[in-house]
Amino acid sequence: MIGIFPRIISATKTSNHIILFETCIILGGITGNVLDLYKFPIGYGGNLVLGIYGLSVGVFIGCLVMSLAETLKALPIFCRRINLGVGLQYIILSIGIGKLLGSLVFFAERFGK
Repeated sequence: MIGIFPRIISATKTSNHIILFETCIILGGITGNVLDLYKFPIGYGGNLVLGIYGLSVGVFIGCLVMSLAETLKALPIFCRRINLGVGLQYIILSIGIGKLLGSLVFFAERFGK
């Protein structure tokens, strides 16, 4: 939605391997769902597998954070275009409070069961 993969592909100049990227994304999604539904014992190579998984997830989260940071850079431009002179801090605060209240309600309902 925020274009992480196209940005990574354009930054690494590997646009001729798009089919490979799409295949890896699909296989990763399928593998993640299968591992979530069925519990497989990892065995002796567990630490190596968990290390590779942790590194991969860390790289992805880093790319996601940088993409969100670029989105936040565009926020002042958006505010100028809609002529929002004052009140931006209240909009950001209300979004944060809404997310906080939503997560509190979610966890309160979950722990109540």
